[in-house]
Amino acid sequence: MNLGLDGKVIIVTGGAKGIGEAISKSLAAEGATVVIAGRNEADNQKTVAAITAKGGQAMQVKAELGIVADCENLIDATVKAYGKIDGLVNNAGANDGVGLENGSPEAFMKSLQQNLSHYYNLAHFALPYLKQSKGSSILNIGSKVADTGQGNTSGYAASKGAINALTREWAVELLPYNIRVNTVIPAEVWTPLYETWINSLPDPKEKLKSITNNIPLGKRMTTAEEIADMSVFLISSRSSHTTGQIIYVDGGYTHLDRSLK
Repeated sequence: MNLGLDGKVIIVTGGAKGIGEAISKSLAAEGATVVIAGRNEADNQKTVAAITAKGGQAMQVKAELGIVADCENLIDATVKAYGKIDGLVNNAGANDGVGLENGSPEAFMKSLQQNLSHYYNLAHFALPYLKQSKGSSILNIGSKVADTGQGNTSGYAASKGAINALTREWAVELLPYNIRVNTVIPAEVWTPLYETWINSLPDPKEKLKSITNNIPLGKRMTTAEEIADMSVFLISSRSSHTTGQIIYVDGGYTHLDRSLK
């Protein structure tokens, strides 16, 4: 299926690792020019090199996305390099464990700044250019934590809940400009960061088995590439009548009865 992404310029935040890396590589494989944004320039450059080695087009912008000026600079750098923006993938964030009991008002606000504010800031600064592009799209990457809760992660959960709400709000506000806005919700996704966490536990194999046993479809983790496949489709014009949707790519984890055996 031709997704019609040839020549499209797409920004991917946190696009050098995990889910973001998979999205960046999938977009490039479909012919898009990818702008990878993240705080670690070496990681950014590594993913750019992997894309260009396969004939794709990519550049990187070092950015601390919790800082407003860095968000604005990312948009400016993209437009300076390519003259346009056709899509924005808001992906960057971290489950920072700021809870109600073990956190503080200051830590909670910092968590919102790190996990939520750049979704708004980048959409705000990119909007003039998204308006100029025909059939542009914003894709937000959320989390099942907004639906299920997790415990001891108030800041992250609040951020992800807000992202779901903003998806619907922006989908309405941007209808006159034919800009679509959707969210993909992962649950248990196998990434290098997840693998590191599992291996830090006393019995990694048993812990992983207990998690995958609760994933109804296939009793296995979702792959980053499966998140990327849905994400790239939603960014593309092949999903041209899809907006305001919150789509779960999670093997049924969030909504199906996890007691299913």
